[in-house]
Amino acid sequence: MIQSIDKAYRATDLDRFAQELNRDGICVIRGLFDPELIKEWAEAFNALFQERQNRPGGLAPREQARYYLTLPWIAPFSNPEVFANPAILGVLDRVFSQEYVMVQLGVDIPVQGSDYQEIHRDFRPLFSDQVVTPLYSLAVNFPLVEVTAENGPFQMARGTHVLPRDEGLVKLTSGEIPMESFYMMPGDVAIRTPLALHRGSPNRTSQPRPMVVMGYAMHWLHTPKVDLTVQRDDYESLPEQTKQLLRCQVVEQLPENKVETYINFKY
Repeated sequence: MIQSIDKAYRATDLDRFAQELNRDGICVIRGLFDPELIKEWAEAFNALFQERQNRPGGLAPREQARYYLTLPWIAPFSNPEVFANPAILGVLDRVFSQEYVMVQLGVDIPVQGSDYQEIHRDFRPLFSDQVVTPLYSLAVNFPLVEVTAENGPFQMARGTHVLPRDEGLVKLTSGEIPMESFYMMPGDVAIRTPLALHRGSPNRTSQPRPMVVMGYAMHWLHTPKVDLTVQRDDYESLPEQTKQLLRCQVVEQLPENKVETYINFKY
């Protein structure tokens, strides 16, 4: 298994990413992961996706020709140099005001025939739209293929995470705030707030466009929509600090042929 991820970032770089995340609702770290690591993940994902396609309940449908797949906590997907990457955690440390945990490891997969999603947020504000919600939950995304205009780039309106939802939609409709497509190369990582207005776009190619999502949230947030299941021997092999990062169910053996579920929580 590929272990080495040796690209280091200075504190000033991490400060800049955190500032972008707070201001825009998203930051993109270019070339964080080694292409060989992404290749290893892509090969493992392709085999898993093919197996899941042929098994009833193996994939969770997300609207037309769009699927969700929870990655099993096995190599190469359980690599702590990915989910506990120092640059990623360095940004999270700067924007989360309290202790946080990892709660999700999955893949968003639009295939040919997918369409634009309705513009939405993934979470409601903590209190109301009249009170700006702090960054209490973040998605860390990285693609397993190049993301182009043709294969379903993630689209988001920068800065709408600090606006009331209706005001953000009005600014989008008027063109004051654009809906921006985020094109990414294998190795690039995006960190974003699910409170910004966003949508998935159509994949017009014949190949799936897998986008890994690692979800992190403040320790007090209840997350019934997603879960992590880790085999006990794998969990016990982790350093104590890494164990504390995971909110997971620890089991003696990973379940086989688990039915995939995905709860639609668009807002």
